[in-house]
Amino acid sequence: MSHPSFFRKTKKLGELLVDSGKIQQNHLERALSHKSNVPHNLGYILVSLGFINDMDLTQALSEQLSLSVYEPAPEDEFQVFEVSKMFHREHPFAFVKRGEDNYLLLLDNPFDEDILAAVDVIVDIPYEVQMTSESRIRKILDEHYGLSFDELAEEGFAGENSDIDKLKDMASEAPVIKYVNNLIDTAVNQRASDIHMEPFEDGLRIRFRIDGILYDYEIPPLSMQAAIISRTKLLAALDIAERRLPQDGKISVRISGKEVDLRVSTLPTVYGEGVVIRILEQASIIIDMSHLGMQADIEKQFKKIISLSDGIMLVTGPTGSGKTTTLYCALNFINSESNKIITIEDPVEYQLRGINQIQVKAEIGLTFAAGLRSIVRQDPDVIMIGEIRDLETAEIAVQSSLTGHLVFSTLHTNDAVSAVIRLIDIGVESFLISSSLRGVLAQRLVRRICPACREARGNVSEFLGHKPDGEDFQLFEGKGCQQCSKTGYSGRIGIYEILTVSEAVSRGISQGLDLIGLKRIAEQEGLKTMFMDGLEKVKEGGTTFSELIRVTRGLEDGAL
Repeated sequence: MSHPSFFRKTKKLGELLVDSGKIQQNHLERALSHKSNVPHNLGYILVSLGFINDMDLTQALSEQLSLSVYEPAPEDEFQVFEVSKMFHREHPFAFVKRGEDNYLLLLDNPFDEDILAAVDVIVDIPYEVQMTSESRIRKILDEHYGLSFDELAEEGFAGENSDIDKLKDMASEAPVIKYVNNLIDTAVNQRASDIHMEPFEDGLRIRFRIDGILYDYEIPPLSMQAAIISRTKLLAALDIAERRLPQDGKISVRISGKEVDLRVSTLPTVYGEGVVIRILEQASIIIDMSHLGMQADIEKQFKKIISLSDGIMLVTGPTGSGKTTTLYCALNFINSESNKIITIEDPVEYQLRGINQIQVKAEIGLTFAAGLRSIVRQDPDVIMIGEIRDLETAEIAVQSSLTGHLVFSTLHTNDAVSAVIRLIDIGVESFLISSSLRGVLAQRLVRRICPACREARGNVSEFLGHKPDGEDFQLFEGKGCQQCSKTGYSGRIGIYEILTVSEAVSRGISQGLDLIGLKRIAEQEGLKTMFMDGLEKVKEGGTTFSELIRVTRGLEDGAL
């Protein structure tokens, strides 16, 4: 019989997986970086991150430790011992008699010394350790030891059919409370905008979105995973018994002296409930337009449009591109004693002083359209609609703008001109759009180079092999330091393009021109694209060229 300390290691596990082509070097580096933050071995992390499956891990470990991989034989007899089901859950193994005097110990984790110690106490005969995958050992436990997954769930295993009262008790236990509290605290301190809890076949994956990019966080113990989801739902006052339908809730907490609102959204998936927590830190929002990072000419045009007395101003971009922050800055800019401003949002992300804000509640019939009908009877000067999603909302917004109101709203489009086509697709008549639309601001967010480790990295001609538009300029990058968690980036800044609906653009909309035709007119009128705006920020050393390409990919064909 062999113990882990006597296993002969040929190579490091990561090297074997790279050499065999199972993972790339960057996958290994990412897993090793993750390993410094979590109490799990490299193999577990690689499987949890989805880079390899459990059989890949089994084969690599067997090669590393010079162990055989178990292959079933007809004469195999599975030996059952007096071992508690709880021990089997925590330390899965099987013992096989093959022929007269050949015995095999099957396990998926050869470094689990508790298994080897227990087997040495139970049996006093020589045996050979053989490797098998996690999924196969569980199947063996089910088929030959009567240890089904349903029984494991009844004993506290994280399963779909766990008793609700038991789940509540688990969610109230100190380790779960500590884990969830640390999770939220770490996310806030690392400037994360979202926490993602994603259930997969092999466990719960937790990631933070920081500056728009997802990063892996500590993998929780398998036995705690259902309780972590339940704890989060309890904090958000959600029904933990309801796991078939999406739910939304809110948590208000105080972390390091800061008031933080957490918007919790659950979604049922094939492997259980997924949870996303949006972090809204009251002190972090800056509603001063000077902090948006607009170039002077774009800011001038934007301020001119939002200072009009009527019409529609749209802000477009994908989810998480900062549209709401831009609208809040616009409202704050025009907020005065002479203006009555009413907003209808889903959700109200931040409360603005001196502005009447309404939260959409579809379950009681308070939709964007229903709320708008009531808003226009409140004699507002300015209306902000969180998003135009349907024809009814769009038509009320247009009618409001044509009757003397200034209306702000958002759309999900790739660029400024596409907003016109989107309104037409929704069903708004072209002549109504040309009469009511005053301007469209399209935006994206790019990561800002960390000022603490920013350094020059050569010219753009060296990066591209040529000079874009015949101009060469210095590039900058972040080296990576403690302040930016070795990413080279800290915070984000906007890149923008603004479409002012001039007479020529309005005439093109009325004539029913397509996207290409409208873009041609806008460019003749001096439209500066998001890519061009971002290029200026690259020249200024605000962001990197590679970051600009990542964010604007597909928006600027042939720009380089």
